[in-house]
Amino acid sequence: MAAMKDHETDLATRLVHHDYLPPTGFEAPQPGVYKASTVIFPNVAAMRSREWKDKSGYTYGLHGTPTTFILEERLCALEGGLQCVLVPSGLAAIANVGLALLKPGDEVLIPDNAYGPGKDFANGELARFGITHAFYDPLDPADLAARITPATRLVWLEAPGSVSMEFPDLCEQVRICRARGVTTALDNTWGAGLAFAPFDLTGDGSLGVDISAHALTKYPSGGGDVLMGSVITRDQGLHMKIKLTHMRLGLGVGANDAEAILRALPSIGLRYRAHDEAARALARWLQQQPAIVQVLHPALEGAPGHAHWKALCGAADGGQGAAAGLFSVMIDARYTQQQVDAFCDGLRLFKLGYSWGGPMSLVVPYTIASMRSRPSSHLKPGTLVRFSIGLEAVEDLRRDLQQAMERAFPAA
Repeated sequence: MAAMKDHETDLATRLVHHDYLPPTGFEAPQPGVYKASTVIFPNVAAMRSREWKDKSGYTYGLHGTPTTFILEERLCALEGGLQCVLVPSGLAAIANVGLALLKPGDEVLIPDNAYGPGKDFANGELARFGITHAFYDPLDPADLAARITPATRLVWLEAPGSVSMEFPDLCEQVRICRARGVTTALDNTWGAGLAFAPFDLTGDGSLGVDISAHALTKYPSGGGDVLMGSVITRDQGLHMKIKLTHMRLGLGVGANDAEAILRALPSIGLRYRAHDEAARALARWLQQQPAIVQVLHPALEGAPGHAHWKALCGAADGGQGAAAGLFSVMIDARYTQQQVDAFCDGLRLFKLGYSWGGPMSLVVPYTIASMRSRPSSHLKPGTLVRFSIGLEAVEDLRRDLQQAMERAFPAA
């Protein structure tokens, strides 16, 4: 293409079509940020021949840029997958999977302790499309096996469960589904690709989930300021179903958000370990407090599903096992909801807010009975409060918990 001459074009045109290109060969610790809706083709032949589905070329910003391609590949390395799509949130990842794989007359099975908005998606959009669902007991593989029918096409897995933190026998759940020819999708936000390998649960390559959905909002971001999700697979056919639905839904992520995740990924292992260590220290301390009747943390002895966590995650991190910086407690039933709320309000460093995985510690009280469709006999009577442990000093957080408990639970 011939270069423009200044005397032939107006300044406004020259500013849009200026032909200077910087020299190639620039390298820096962080990848470049490419923002685009329109992608320029050198000629019509290239426009007609480029293929966006396999990352061999660029066609439109929604289908990928160098920035998003790099992030997808690094996330595959994190979780052990081969293909990845990026979506605007963790919930969007769940929705992308359901809409890609299910049709009217199909059934999806969901653990009773799954992420609430994902259950709402099944109750709402999927139900309106003629797709049925049922909830199974995540701590009883036999219940899962009994609920699989000829209509079951997808089983969601979650390790551990949302809010109440039960850790399932994930390997047995996958074996059951594989034997029945049912696709498995794991919400791997808690594990984050670090606590265990979702596509290689046994360490010998013989057993793994089919799909890993990840709320990158949490540990991959680490800043509490980015909303994003991913869907990762190892099977090309399965990936293409998800990718084509992703395209037809018009799902995409912003380049600056992708940049933020790319900047945070190199430190995810260090941050995850720091969150984990702080959470375990505070969880063990809370076990000794008279107002607390139960601590729900998979890495602690006696927690629901602890043996399953130990079997799957116990070899990670030098044999200490790996767990996220997230746990819940049951506050003694003798204390009223008003007292529990006062405890949460009385915390100074812990802030009231949803999500987790960021630098700031968070607290949320829950009414667990309203979130479950079956009795939770493994939970002791009381009021559940969930903590997300940030990156503050552990002793400062402990003092904050202590002062709030002393004010809210004086008889403890």
